[in-house]
Amino acid sequence: MVPLGENGVSAVEIIDREACMGSGNCLYWAPGVFDLDDSGVAVVVGDVRANEENVRLAAKNCPTRAIRVDEVHG
Repeated sequence: MVPLGENGVSAVEIIDREACMGSGNCLYWAPGVFDLDDSGVAVVVGDVRANEENVRLAAKNCPTRAIRVDEVHG
């Protein structure tokens, strides 16, 4: 099962879990949208569309470019 954010967008559609190194930068740039799971990998926990500007900042500042903003939809 794919984990979903509140708006129904799957974490897999937004985050490349293989590329994510768990730096936590996305939590800083888009608080309430991203969190780290028990494995230390980013997951979507909030409304991506309502916070799209912050999600774009998180993507821009992700050290591994694991966040795919062009696929943000709901």
